[in-house]
Amino acid sequence: MILVKSLSGIRGTLGGKVGESFSPIDIIKISAGYVSWMKRKYKKKSREKYLIILGRDGRTTSFSLQKFLIITFQSLGVDVFDIGLSTTPTVGIAVMNEKADGGIMLTASHNPKNWNGLKIFNSKGEFLSEKDFKKLLCIVDDKTEKYLHFVPFNELGQYKYIENYVQKHINTIISLPLVDVKMIKKAKFKIVVDGINSTGGIAVPNLLKSLGVEIIVKMYCDPHGNFVHNPEPVGKNLKEICKKVPKMQADLGISVDPDVDRVVFICENGNFFGEEYTIVSIADYILKKKLGPIVSTLSSSHALKDLSINRGVPYYSTSVGEVHVVKKMKKVHAVIGGEGNGGIIYPDLRYGRDALVGIALFLTYVASLSKIPLTKLRKKYPNYFMSKKKIQLFHDQKVNVFLEKIKKKYKEEEIDVNDGIKIHFKSHEWIHVRKSKTENIIRIYAESRSKKRASFLVNQIISEIKNFH
Repeated sequence: MILVKSLSGIRGTLGGKVGESFSPIDIIKISAGYVSWMKRKYKKKSREKYLIILGRDGRTTSFSLQKFLIITFQSLGVDVFDIGLSTTPTVGIAVMNEKADGGIMLTASHNPKNWNGLKIFNSKGEFLSEKDFKKLLCIVDDKTEKYLHFVPFNELGQYKYIENYVQKHINTIISLPLVDVKMIKKAKFKIVVDGINSTGGIAVPNLLKSLGVEIIVKMYCDPHGNFVHNPEPVGKNLKEICKKVPKMQADLGISVDPDVDRVVFICENGNFFGEEYTIVSIADYILKKKLGPIVSTLSSSHALKDLSINRGVPYYSTSVGEVHVVKKMKKVHAVIGGEGNGGIIYPDLRYGRDALVGIALFLTYVASLSKIPLTKLRKKYPNYFMSKKKIQLFHDQKVNVFLEKIKKKYKEEEIDVNDGIKIHFKSHEWIHVRKSKTENIIRIYAESRSKKRASFLVNQIISEIKNFH
C-alpha cells in the first residue's frame, strides 16, 4: 500500500491501513486539515462562509470518495460547489470564476486505476506553494487533531451542484486571442481522440466541436473509469490510437491523461509526435506572436532550449513539478511554460497545466501552416531522443547516498543538483536521476542525438542502482 504526499497533490493506492494508503480516514483528515489551513490563510469575519470548488475524474472510486469530501467540508461549515465530472484545470478555472477560497480535484492523475488522490488549489486557482503545502502537512500531522473541529447543525456548509463547467472552461479558451476558431474550422480536421475512459472523453470532443472540428473519431471516451490501457500518455501506452489514426485516414490523434492536464499528439502516419515536442511546438507558435521567456523543467528536452536560442529569448529550467515552473514563470514573466510530459502552462489563461488550451493552441498553429502534416512539423525541430525509465524503491534504500556516489563518479562533468542529479555531457547529452514525488520510484531520464546512446546512458545508471549496496 502507498500514500504519497507531494506538491502536485496527495495520492495513493486504495485499501490498507490508515496513513499507509489513500483511505477514507486519510481523506477526511487531509480535507479537514486543508480547511484549517484555508481559514488561517484567508481570515474572514465570523459569519462569512468559506467556499470550496470540488471536481472529480472518471475513476470508478471518485464518485463514492467525493462524498467523504462533501460531508467533511459541510461539517466544518464550508460551502461546496460541486462541478462533478471535471478536469484539473477546470477546477482551477472554477475557483477563479466563482471567487472561491480553494478547490479540490479528486484524481490520481496518470497513476493506474487502483490509485486515487487529491489535487489541492489555493484561492488563485493554482496548486499550493511549497511553503503553504508544508503548513498543510504540519496541520494534518498534528497528533492533537485540533483541526477536527466540527460546527453545530445550524452552521453546516451549503451544497450546490453546477453543471457543464467544462464547457465554461472551453468557452474561456476559445475566446483567447491566439486561438483562431475560424482558421481551425476552415482546416476541416479529422481527429481521433483517446479519452482513457475518464473526463477527457467528454472534455476533448466538446472542445473540438467548439473549435469547429466536425469529424471526431472517439476511442475510450466513455468515462466509466475502468481504464482500458495504462493511463499515462506516453508512446508505449498508445499503440492502439497510433494504429487507428492512419487506418481512419485522420489528420492527427489526441491523447490526454485522466485529469486532462497533459496532452500528446499522434502524427497522420501513426508515429508518436513525442510528448516532449508538445511544449516545443506550442512554444514555437506562441513566440511567433509574442516574444518572452520560456520555462520548463530539468527533465525537459534540450529542443526547447534550442528554440529559445533561435528566437533570442531567455530559457529557464526548474525542478520537476508544476508549482516550481509556475513560480519561475511569474518571476521572469514567461509567455509560455510547462513540462516535457505534455503539460502546457499558458499564463494568459491560468497558471496551471491545461491540456485543453494546449490542444486549441496546437490546432491553431497547425491550421495556420495550411494544415501541415504532423510528420513534417516534427521535422522542423531538432531530433533528440530521450529514454525514460524507472526503478521501484524499497523503504530501506538510501537514495541520497546513491546520488552522492553518482555525483562523485561524474564530478568532471557539469552537474546540476537542484532536483536529484542532472549530468550534462558534450553534444547536448544529459542524464537526470531523481526520486519521484508522486510514486515510490527513482526516475532516470537521458537524452542524446542517438536513440541507442540515450538508452545506453539510462541502462548504465540502472545497472549502478542494482549493484548499489
